[in-house]
Amino acid sequence: MKKVIVSDEIAEVCPEFVGACLEAYVVNSPYSEPLWKEIHELEEQLRQHLTTESVKELPSIAATRAIYKKCGKDPSRYRPASEQLIRRMLQGKELYQIDTLVDLINLASIAYGYSIGGFDADKFMGNTLTLGIGCEGEPYEGIGRGMLNIAGLPVYRDAQGGVGTPTSDNERTKITMQTTHLVVLINGYDGNEQRVVDNACYIQQLLRQYAQSDGGTITVYRRN
Repeated sequence: MKKVIVSDEIAEVCPEFVGACLEAYVVNSPYSEPLWKEIHELEEQLRQHLTTESVKELPSIAATRAIYKKCGKDPSRYRPASEQLIRRMLQGKELYQIDTLVDLINLASIAYGYSIGGFDADKFMGNTLTLGIGCEGEPYEGIGRGMLNIAGLPVYRDAQGGVGTPTSDNERTKITMQTTHLVVLINGYDGNEQRVVDNACYIQQLLRQYAQSDGGTITVYRRN
């Protein structure tokens, strides 16, 4: 099981932070029609209740945006991934279809509003992940985004460097069709432990349905 540490610098700007780490063995697939039926059903529900402006007021997204500002990042320029996904839906655009693991993590992020990192755990260097704040000039290649300026963004680092931010995960540890060992990190900058755990349990359910998994194990973490 991977150990996740919340650094002092994150605790200073967000003492209420609580996260959940889900680690599971999985079988990926290119596409799942029943999963996409669930995604489209949720999309219709969101369109009835949200606009591209009101999405920023969802507690989980508002809390993440507030942390961006405290860390020195503009949340409208570097939007949290959950906000990006929901805004895309509300604008009438199709979500990007990647593969079943990525698609189900996106569904879980949209459903709860948390920015969720999904990783191929076998690509991590070392057994510890530390949540800190990005530095000026720190190299980071976002998935499908090229080199990303992560200065002022919350960032998980392994022994080699950054692997995940709420805006984009890193190419180096991304999920592929060959991924069998999955780690998912749910970021609760709103401090709502029950909702973070509920989100993790929802992902467990999706993994059982769509990724031939027993759901793995969930560990809650915060600054001690």
